Formats: sequence, C-alpha cells, structure tokens
Amino acid sequence: MAIFNRDSDDEVARGARAVVVHAETHGADRRDSDARLEEARGLALAIGIDVRAAQAFRVRDRKPATLFGSGQVDQIATLVKQEEAELVIVDNSLSPVQQSNLEKACEAKVIDRTGLILEIFGERAATNEGRLQVELAHLDYQAGRLVRSWTHLERQRGGFGFLGGPGETQIEADRRMIRDRMAKIRRELDQVTRTRGLHRARRQRAPWPVIALVGYTNAGKSTLFNRLTGATVMAEDLLFATLDPTMRQIVLPGLDKAILSDTVGFVSDLPTQLIAAFRATLEEVLSADLIVHVRDIAHPDTEAQRDDVLDVLGELGVAGEAALDRGEGDPEPPPIIEAWNKLDLLGEEDAALVREQAARRDDVVILSALTGEGVEGLQRAVSDRMTRGAKIYGLRVPVSDGAAIAWLHEHGEVLATMVEGEETRVEVRLSDAAFARFTKRGGN
Repeated sequence: MAIFNRDSDDEVARGARAVVVHAETHGADRRDSDARLEEARGLALAIGIDVRAAQAFRVRDRKPATLFGSGQVDQIATLVKQEEAELVIVDNSLSPVQQSNLEKACEAKVIDRTGLILEIFGERAATNEGRLQVELAHLDYQAGRLVRSWTHLERQRGGFGFLGGPGETQIEADRRMIRDRMAKIRRELDQVTRTRGLHRARRQRAPWPVIALVGYTNAGKSTLFNRLTGATVMAEDLLFATLDPTMRQIVLPGLDKAILSDTVGFVSDLPTQLIAAFRATLEEVLSADLIVHVRDIAHPDTEAQRDDVLDVLGELGVAGEAALDRGEGDPEPPPIIEAWNKLDLLGEEDAALVREQAARRDDVVILSALTGEGVEGLQRAVSDRMTRGAKIYGLRVPVSDGAAIAWLHEHGEVLATMVEGEETRVEVRLSDAAFARFTKRGGN
C-alpha cells in the first residue's frame, strides 16, 4: 500500500530480494543480535520480502554519515552484490543522511526498521481510521526525508500567489503539501476520536465490562480471541497479523456478558510516529476494566518482549511510572493479568519450570490458545478479578423497572428482594465497577 505517492521506484515491492543488517551497539538492546535478526526477517516476511541473507555488525561508535564503519559498509555492499539484492533492511533507526549514503554505497534501496514497520502497517490497515493513522505516521516519517527521496524536486518554480511565492523550490512546496495533508488527517482523526469517545461512554453506561487483550506481536492474541469468542479474526504465524482493533461479546463465569477487545501487537522500538498516530486506538486499552497481557512464554526473548509491551503501556499511562504519576482526579489504570501462552510449544522440563514460576504469582495464567488447554482457567481468573472486592448494597428500584432487576441478577449476586409499595428493595453483592455502571444507568 503506497501511503504517499513518491517515485515508483521508492516503494518497497512485494517479493523484492533483500539483505537484513543490524548494528549491534554495546548495551543498547534487550536482545542479542540473532534474536533481532530473526525478528527483522519476520517483519520482512510479513510483507512478502524475500530475505536472502542477514548479518549483524558490532558498531563501537555510530558513524553520523553511515551508522556503520567504512569497512562494514563495504561488506554490506559486497553482500548486496553477492545476493543480487534490491533492498537493504537496516534493523536500526537511520537518519536521512545515513539512509542516503548507504543507498549510494550499496547501489540499492535502503529502509530502516521504522520504515519497514510503517510499510507493514500500511499494508495491514483495513479500516478508514487505520488507514488515516498509518498515513499520518508515514507522512511524519517522510517529511524529514524529502531531501533524500525527493532530490529530483530541488528545482525552483515560479508560482502564483496562492500556490507559493516566486522562486519557491518544489521541495518546499511538497513539504508544505505534506504539512497540509497531515493537518487534514489530524482533523479527520479528531472526529474519529470524538466518535470513539462517544462509543466508549456508551459502553461504560452499558451493563458489561471491557477486557482488552494486549501483547507483543505474534504472541497469540488473535488465536486466544478466536478461542474465547468463536470469531474468525485473522490469526496466523505472522508478525502484525492484526492491526485494526476488533471487539466481540463473550460470556464468563459470573459475568453474563463482557466485551473482549483484540488490539494491535506491540514490537520493540515501535516507531514514535505510530504510537502517536494510534494513540486514539490504543487508549481503548486505558478505558478497559481489565487488561490481559498475552505473552509467548515459549519465545526465548519473552522477558524482553514483556518489557517492550510495558514500555508502550507506560507511554499510555497504563503501567510503569506514568501510572504511578497519575493525579488525584485521574482514573485508576486497569489491573493486568498475564496469560502465558503457547504452553504446547514447551518440552516437559520447560513446561514444569513455567508452571512452578506461575504458581508463585496470583496474576498469571498458563495456557495454550491453540489447543485450548488452560483457557477455562483464564476465564475463571478474569471473572474473579472482575468481581474482586464486591460489596453488599441495599438498593431501591421501581417495581416497574424490571430491566434493572434483571441487570442486577446478571451482574451481581442478589441476596434478597422485598417489594415495598412502588419500590423493590434489593440486597445485592456487586463489584465496584458493576455498582458504578448501575448508578450510571439510573439506579440508586
């Protein structure tokens, strides 16, 4: 999906032959180079790129001109020729100058990690909101790269007053065009955000809680979502298989109805442009009553993936320091349960160790979304957490309001009822969240 119409040879082509390189800097990453290269391969595969080779280079000092040292640049160029590659994927962030210089040295198109993730999101976006969010992020990324990508537009042009002043260069005009387009998209997204806010407020008045699935990309969120809801959301062994959020109604023990939300997967070094563009979507997580953090417990970098997810949640104010710094008037962040998924991929010894670790915590459930093992345990854990801290309330409901009585039976434990004239006195055990919902719908 071309987000913005550049030169046709400046787009990443499906099936392009590519080499992946990574600059390993001491102490700068939570993962080893092999894990980074393997993930970069997966990202490239997600948009059909043919990765012919992958290599990591230890970089002591980042070179402002090329990131890599001169000898390493020569090695990369040689690798490109040997593999007849059309594309070099650098699994790091590159400045526009570094990108341009590497392209000249390798005589091939170069994209960095941010550009690759943006390409994936551009191809995956299915809804109008998703496409707008990706386009905004892509334009923000492109704006700083006009000098690299649009050097053919450096010529000057004369202009009418409303098209640009005399002598305005084409590149300045195109930069202005990008700014105008970004402003238009932001206005459209503001409208979407307001609409989403209304829907969120309507759900909060409705008699059912919201549970959000979050996790590293390819952790198995969509497989678990399908298992819990009977839906057929795309669930493949593919990074970023899900981009646009999906919501479905589910039934849990003690909770007749709940809303389950499947969100976009996170990834290490998620581009800041994407976090900003998808903030409205990700804030659905913040408004949830409970977060289920799905982890691929069989992955060798499961702890690093956990930290990456918590970093993004922290930026949203859901976890970490941002949650601790909330003001007195801010709502409490939702509680988090960890679902340690892909138990079926562990051997007996590793599975026993994982079970032992999980047994020491009360916020962890181990399961296999693929086989269904442990899913019932997750349902019970979610239900227990949602009803934790329930209190007994004495409520008075009009006799004519049968819907309110039915609501209380569905979402609480009705201990006693007594008709007193025009009112029914109900003694009921409710969670704080359920009581808040009941009062919002007009109960007292």
